[in-house]
Amino acid sequence: MSQTSPTEPNATRLSLLYAVVFVEIGIAMPFMPVWLKALGLDARIIGALLALPIAMKIIATAPLVGLIDRGVAARRLLLVGSVAVAATYALMPAGAAIGWPILAVLVAVNAAAGAPLVPTIDYLTLAAVRHSKRLDYARIRMAGSIGFLIASLLGGAALGAMGERLAVPVLLTGLALVAAITIFASPVDAHAAQPRIAPGTRPKLPRVLWLCIGAQATIQASHAATYAFGSIHWQASGISASWIGVLWATGVAAEIVFFATVGRWPAHWRTPFRLIGLGAVASLIRVVGLSQVGGDLVPALLLQTLHAFSFGATQLGAMTAISAFAPDGARGRAQGLSSAVNACASASATILCGVAYEAGGGSLAFALMAPLALSGLCLVSLSARMAAGEPFTRPRL
Repeated sequence: MSQTSPTEPNATRLSLLYAVVFVEIGIAMPFMPVWLKALGLDARIIGALLALPIAMKIIATAPLVGLIDRGVAARRLLLVGSVAVAATYALMPAGAAIGWPILAVLVAVNAAAGAPLVPTIDYLTLAAVRHSKRLDYARIRMAGSIGFLIASLLGGAALGAMGERLAVPVLLTGLALVAAITIFASPVDAHAAQPRIAPGTRPKLPRVLWLCIGAQATIQASHAATYAFGSIHWQASGISASWIGVLWATGVAAEIVFFATVGRWPAHWRTPFRLIGLGAVASLIRVVGLSQVGGDLVPALLLQTLHAFSFGATQLGAMTAISAFAPDGARGRAQGLSSAVNACASASATILCGVAYEAGGGSLAFALMAPLALSGLCLVSLSARMAAGEPFTRPRL
């Protein structure tokens, strides 16, 4: 009877990587805007500071993740990035005390260090899934959503007990250190190597993949109002910090259910085109609804459940597209470019949200996200038409 090599990637190790990274994200995403507001910064500066890390990812993600195609170990990228993230989080309170320009520098370095983390774990997971029929991308990725959910729930309680100015930097520094320790102890590079490509060659990414990447980027960018100003908008509408945590947790709980059950869907619904298209429709409904409900908690909770599709289906569709259409020798580049294009769209949307929130509050910021979701639907429809008539083998994710 054959035994699994201790260095072979498996679901437990990969799930743990997702969990520790997304626990940190589950504090940073909903509560970093609240921390910035507690510093006394105005909405325009907050919008710029929140857009800065996204902009840094545009610059850093593709070249850093692309190093994997050149032989750099994925685990090394994860370890160095996590240590640098922890260091910059620890320095942010001192930087903020000096002035927001120093804080901006720390935010930029933090973002560059963290840029390759999630796409590198995605790269490792997709490589492991292609290697082993026992593994399932959606169920492994679900661990990250569970980590985010736990962080959102406990983060709201921690802010209530410790206060925003103390809780956010302390929690983020500690969680980034936990991620670094976990990565150091986890052998996850097996079977992730790509075929060697002749010097001077650079496999091209097909147009259908570019369209899928563009579609998922605009749909994910339509979350910018929620990510950047959702917590601030809900807080201004009279919703407590604990219920804000529940609102975030509701979306992620729905996402977890999606990842847990999508494998049972009919195969023809698990193509990249239908998954991304479903995400576009859900996002359109969600942002239009959130622009109208204000501080009405029950409708907001119901709309947050659409995160299962606006994020979850879009994410899975993008990963399915990369597995199906990215050529060997360019998978790391495809993974990095997907994240970079996503970051570019999100950075632009976040800056727009800062201006919109200053001018008309959360309702205007949410409403301006609707055209992005609609653009994503148009792009994925075009990609489906381009691929029509061509053979398509659905990768097992």
